[in-house]
Amino acid sequence: MDLSTTYLGLNLRNPVVVSSCPLAEEVDNIRKMEDAGAAAVVLHSLFEEQLTLESQELDRHLSETTGVFAEAHSYFPDMTSYNLGPEGYLEHIRKAKASVSIPVIASLNAVSSGAWIRFAKSIEEAGADALELNIFTLQTDPAVTGSQIEDAYCELVREVAATVKIPVAVKLTPYFTAMANMARRLEQAGARGLVLFNRLYQPDFDLEALEVKHTLELSTPYESLLRLHWVAILYGRVNADLAVTGGFHGGTDIIKAMMAGAKVATIASAVLKNGIPYIGKILSEMQAWMQEHEYESVRQMQGSMSQRSVANPNAFLRSNYMKVLSSYSLRA
Repeated sequence: MDLSTTYLGLNLRNPVVVSSCPLAEEVDNIRKMEDAGAAAVVLHSLFEEQLTLESQELDRHLSETTGVFAEAHSYFPDMTSYNLGPEGYLEHIRKAKASVSIPVIASLNAVSSGAWIRFAKSIEEAGADALELNIFTLQTDPAVTGSQIEDAYCELVREVAATVKIPVAVKLTPYFTAMANMARRLEQAGARGLVLFNRLYQPDFDLEALEVKHTLELSTPYESLLRLHWVAILYGRVNADLAVTGGFHGGTDIIKAMMAGAKVATIASAVLKNGIPYIGKILSEMQAWMQEHEYESVRQMQGSMSQRSVANPNAFLRSNYMKVLSSYSLRA
């Protein structure tokens, strides 16, 4: 079976990519991912706050006035000890590229346009094969409209895409009023790929301490359904490569993503839960399924279950909502 695919102009030996996670902070782990069969790896994210904090520190040391930035520092979480920092991140890219032959995709977590955009050029110069923009901001100001937020996203992508020559992918949330239109706008702004969807970690309440607490829950296969739904709708409507992330844990999950129209499926929770060698099991499951169902290649199945390819396109639309509800029966 031919498992090869392409993504962001990169030729990949299969569609299984390790998404941004703490395991990617160690070069030795990235080597193990390659050995296990991963086609590419997305490095852990560098946060805009880290670049902002570094810039503030530089300004503080250059300034004759002391204490000016003390209050500003309190606005950010403690990012000084989070992963590698800006310069360490660039060195990590260089070491990873020198250690593996699979593509290394850098990741920037951003909320605004600013000086950090220039850092994208440094990422390119460090040797990254592509750049994934993880864009998310929770807008709480009632005066800010959805169109203003969308315009800001597109402008950010446009600036980054104009800064670098390597391909740029955008990792999105599902919370856009007109997702198909937003996908097209981001493509027009320069995005070569769209990653659906970012998993957002919601805070919980500690009723005893009366505090907001943050917990990390690994994904479940159920979460993949939203990703499959939108990839199947967008396939053929945008030219950008489509990737899925969130809820893909086994070989058949990856096959579903390919049939919906994805070029790659990125995984993290499955690897964190089962270990890096689990990637090989996923690939073996894919090969076994393809052999049993007489598929010769991944390309043969890509988009075969997209909205424009299935016999009942309405299954992806509102008309299916009532059918799903009416299909549930209460059992005694």
